[in-house]
Amino acid sequence: MRPAIHRYGPGPDQFGELWLPVDDAGASPTTGVVIFLHGGFWRARYGVSEGWPLAADLARHGYAVWNLEYGRVGRGGGWPATFADVAAGIDLLADLPVDTSHVVAIGHSAGGHLATWAAGRAKLPATAPGAGPRVRLTAVVSLAGALWLADCARGGVGGTAALDLMGGGPDDLPGEYRLADPSAAIPLRVPVLCVHARADDEVPFGQSVRYVEAATGAGAPASLLEAQGDHYTLTDPSSPDWSLVVEALPGLLGAG
Repeated sequence: MRPAIHRYGPGPDQFGELWLPVDDAGASPTTGVVIFLHGGFWRARYGVSEGWPLAADLARHGYAVWNLEYGRVGRGGGWPATFADVAAGIDLLADLPVDTSHVVAIGHSAGGHLATWAAGRAKLPATAPGAGPRVRLTAVVSLAGALWLADCARGGVGGTAALDLMGGGPDDLPGEYRLADPSAAIPLRVPVLCVHARADDEVPFGQSVRYVEAATGAGAPASLLEAQGDHYTLTDPSSPDWSLVVEALPGLLGAG
C-alpha cells in the first residue's frame, strides 16, 4: 500500500500523503476523508512517518487518509508558519480525488492541538494565518491534544515546546495566542471527540477534561473517551485505545 504524495507548497515539509483504499471491485471509496496530524510537540525531529501505521490501518478499514506534514520548530515552522502550513495542507484536499463533504481530522498531542485549531479557522479574523478555509472540518478527534496552549506554555508541558512554537509566552504575545489556541475558539459548531488517558505523562489528562467541560458548557458538541493506556497507546494500531477511535469514526463521518 503506497500513498501518493501531493504538495501544497515548495518547502521540504509542505506535502501530504494520500492513502486511497481500493475495494474488491476496484473502486475507491467516496464517503469522506480522514486527515491525520502527527504530534511531537511541534518539533522538527518528529515527522509524517509517525502517521504511517495509523494511515495504513485506516486505509485497511476503507478510509481515504490524508497524512499531513507541516513545518515544525527547527525546520521552517513555528508561529505563524506551522499554522499556515496546516491550513494550506487541508485546503489542498479540495483539489484531490476525495469527498470533502465529510472531513474528520485526527491529531495526536501537538497534532490534536492543530486539528482542533483547524476546526475553528472560519472564526479567525480575515488577516490571521489559516483564515478563510476552502475545506472545512466536520469533526475532530483529539488524541491527548494540547488544547490549552497558553496553559501549556505557563505549565511547561513538553518543556519549552509551546514557547518555542509561538516565539514567546502568552503574557508577551496575547494576540498571537488568541489566534493559535484552540480553547479561544470555543464554542465550535463541529463535534470534538477527545480521547485521553489519565496515565498520560506527556500532556495532562485535565487538558481534555477542561476542554470538553468548557465546550459543552458553551453549547458545543464535545465529548471525552477515557483511554486505559498512556500517551502513546493512542497511536498504536494494536491497542484497544486506538480501537476507540476506529469505532467512533463512522458516526463522526456522518456528523457533518
